[in-house]
Amino acid sequence: MKRFLLVPLVVASLAVPAFADAKDDVKAAAKKVSDAPAYTWTTTTEIEGSQWTPATITGKALKGGPSVITSEREGQVTTAVVQGEKGAVKTDEGWKTAEELRNAAGGGGGGGGRGGRGAMLLRTRPPADEAARIADKTKELKASDGVVSGDLTEEGAKELATLGRGRPGGQAPEARNAKGSVKYWIKDGQLSKMQLKVSATLSVNGEDRDMARTTTYEIKDVGATTVTVPDEAKKALGL
Repeated sequence: MKRFLLVPLVVASLAVPAFADAKDDVKAAAKKVSDAPAYTWTTTTEIEGSQWTPATITGKALKGGPSVITSEREGQVTTAVVQGEKGAVKTDEGWKTAEELRNAAGGGGGGGGRGGRGAMLLRTRPPADEAARIADKTKELKASDGVVSGDLTEEGAKELATLGRGRPGGQAPEARNAKGSVKYWIKDGQLSKMQLKVSATLSVNGEDRDMARTTTYEIKDVGATTVTVPDEAKKALGL
């Protein structure tokens, strides 16, 4: 009798970790990237129903050091250097920290043009870091055919719909009906791609706006990337 009772118990115990392990697999795959000497990534964003398409972001992350992040629009390149919560942007007046950008904009969101794009780059984090953070905001992750995917929690979707924070010096817009999902592509135990989809109704200056955004991160040249941090940027950040 005992012999037969053990069978379903063993099967059940083998089945339980399957979904939990998917989240661990994502974190391990992301860590394998972040543990490499350096890597390159690109970030593309699509906003449903919008005539405006955000510029593609290209980043190079250095293990234990800063990331050099660039974007280009209409032939104008904006460059930022970010390490942790510290960051600086190259402007026509030299390298400026986030605080200096806020002061130049009178405490607002960093100003328009290059200042505004620079403020956006300062909020950018390497995808290997973001992957693990976003995984913790999912209800459950499941693996199938080399892709790990799952839905975000409501709180996670709210945070990511508003990019996790408000504009510098301002408040994050209120998000309602927030939903989201994430997909991870893992190759040879290493994260190679991540796609995040979020939608919500955002209240901006008292006006409701429906938003649906898809952000895709692609990782390449892991361990074969060279990162050059300008001396002026190091000085501005005190590195």
